[in-house]
Amino acid sequence: MKAAVLEEYGEPLAIEEVDEPRLDPNGAVVEIEACGICRSDWHGWQGDWDWLGIQPQSGQILGHEPAGTVVSVGDDVEEIREGDHVAIPFNIADGSCPECRQGHTNTCENVMPLGFVEPVQGAFAEYTHVPAADTNLVQLPDGVSSTEMAGLGCRFMTSFHALAHRADLDAGDWVAVHGCGGIGLSAVHIADALGGNVIAVDLDDDKLAAATDLGAVETVNAADTEDVPGAVRSIADGGAHLAVDALGIAETCRNSVMSLGTRGQHLQIGLTTQEEEGEVSLPTDVMVMNEIEFLGSLGMPSTRYDEIFRMVATGSLEPSAVVSETVGLEDVSTYLDDMTDFGTTGIPVITEF
Repeated sequence: MKAAVLEEYGEPLAIEEVDEPRLDPNGAVVEIEACGICRSDWHGWQGDWDWLGIQPQSGQILGHEPAGTVVSVGDDVEEIREGDHVAIPFNIADGSCPECRQGHTNTCENVMPLGFVEPVQGAFAEYTHVPAADTNLVQLPDGVSSTEMAGLGCRFMTSFHALAHRADLDAGDWVAVHGCGGIGLSAVHIADALGGNVIAVDLDDDKLAAATDLGAVETVNAADTEDVPGAVRSIADGGAHLAVDALGIAETCRNSVMSLGTRGQHLQIGLTTQEEEGEVSLPTDVMVMNEIEFLGSLGMPSTRYDEIFRMVATGSLEPSAVVSETVGLEDVSTYLDDMTDFGTTGIPVITEF
């Protein structure tokens, strides 16, 4: 099969023929019909996250936002069938640990991030193998395309879990989203659908325009604003109720915390780069004095995808609105390179393999 393979960090992925995945008894092989190109792929392409123990090695197939059709299932698989139209969460769970048994598959004790470690090769390929298929594969509703659902594997569902499950978001709350890449734009759209008044913050006018189209009621261009947290607090009449760092650099993390009002909540969904290596200094005294909460959020339990699907069915959510363009597998390195300078808007999706 054809795949895009990491050879050296920061160098173009090799488009080459590799062996098709081997089917395990509890797994399934999925033919990939669409796969988003995510900033997390950029992190892996850069060689980030050795501090998390998930630094991809040479020979790894990246790609972790796929949707497609099941073409074969193992003998021990009970619920998934050949022909099922599915999305694949990036946080591959074992289905048997205490976290999984309590419904928290996203924080499985033995979680493997799809496309970042050797046992779970990614979806920049014609096919991928998914272990514990009954746990990890999410059957998609009738009538939706794989392209529409590609972002569900990471960015869209990560933002949904953060805003709908981790945060206390009430109707009319001011929500500041710092960073309007794919995950940030997803957060803007979801926060708006959940009743928030969204303030979008970014350096790029095109991304801020996209955020407005997706529901932001106010925008702040950080390139033109000396005091970003102050600008957010002014719009939100003293401070946002909820603020999201959707990028993961030190500046956006601190700006997010400082844009909050008393008893505000900070949501961290962006992961850091080699500059921070997982460590960011924070205004802890301000957080104590204002009783600010700092919340982390990772992925989303596969059992809760139906919440998204119900909102899609009623038109409240439209994941496809965040898809910016469709591309071919051979284009993936160009888009990864563009992400170095934040040159992409929305979610580019591979549909030609």
